[in-house]
Amino acid sequence: MSADRPVVVSVPEESYAAGLASVEGVQPVVWDLSAPHPRGAEVRLAVPPYMGTSPRREILEELPSLEVVQLLTAGYESVLDAIPERVSLCNGAGIHDASTAELALALVLASCRDLPHHVRAQDRGEWAGPRIWGALADRRVLVVGYGQIGRAIVQRLLPFEVEVTVVASRARAGDDLVDAVHGIDELPELAAACDVLVLIVPLSAATSRLVDAGLLARLPDGALVVNVARGGVVDTDALVAECASGRLRAALDVTDPEPLPRDHPLWTTPGVLVTPHVGGATTAMAPRALALLRRQVEALRDGRPLDHVVKPATR
Repeated sequence: MSADRPVVVSVPEESYAAGLASVEGVQPVVWDLSAPHPRGAEVRLAVPPYMGTSPRREILEELPSLEVVQLLTAGYESVLDAIPERVSLCNGAGIHDASTAELALALVLASCRDLPHHVRAQDRGEWAGPRIWGALADRRVLVVGYGQIGRAIVQRLLPFEVEVTVVASRARAGDDLVDAVHGIDELPELAAACDVLVLIVPLSAATSRLVDAGLLARLPDGALVVNVARGGVVDTDALVAECASGRLRAALDVTDPEPLPRDHPLWTTPGVLVTPHVGGATTAMAPRALALLRRQVEALRDGRPLDHVVKPATR
């Protein structure tokens, strides 16, 4: 691209524009895609805001130079319908690996050590009496979803003296972290032998309500279900029933429905810990997001393939 025709890139925040300003041949503009922009016709790569409403198809359709929509999220199912056929969609794989893995581990530890009990006792000014508390050590952990975030979770689990088994869409050889990667068809058998079930799969037709009443029933008494994937991966009513009975516990960063209504039983079901979909929203996100954006705009400028294309353009 010639110097007099820079690659125009829209970003949702000034901090990203400042971070891209030094990339030769690239000109960032700050735009949240919510309404037309004076330079919209020049934009070749658009980055929607991390939080808030999805980009509107009618806005994207009116951008004649648009080639790529680059998300700051790993999930993309809610955005697909807004992307014109001639435009590629890239997700934010890698941006949230550290943040989401940290929260997954925090939820596991908080639930195993029953930290909510202690927080509530502190609110009452009560010194909780002595008892033997649960631990993570020696637990059998089953991680369902072994992509980048799944690997990051396993890396953080292993130092805690646990037995880790992983499941992916298909079986394959292991790696430096696990001896083998099991196929999704093995999930019912593996679930029956785990103490902690961690979910980090994308939501799709194949994974919708993957964890249903039948699978939950196979989990051993006292097992913990940790969902840092998408709420729809779990049958919420079945999970509420199991936790209300005291047989299972759950730690959820995502729910179905979401946001969780004020009167929803998950808020008050014993043994359930809920965080409001904050897995990726940490200080670790911005530098990783900027590094990805720099790589992507340089690839677009140079005519090289982009990373993490989840929907290629069709001409």
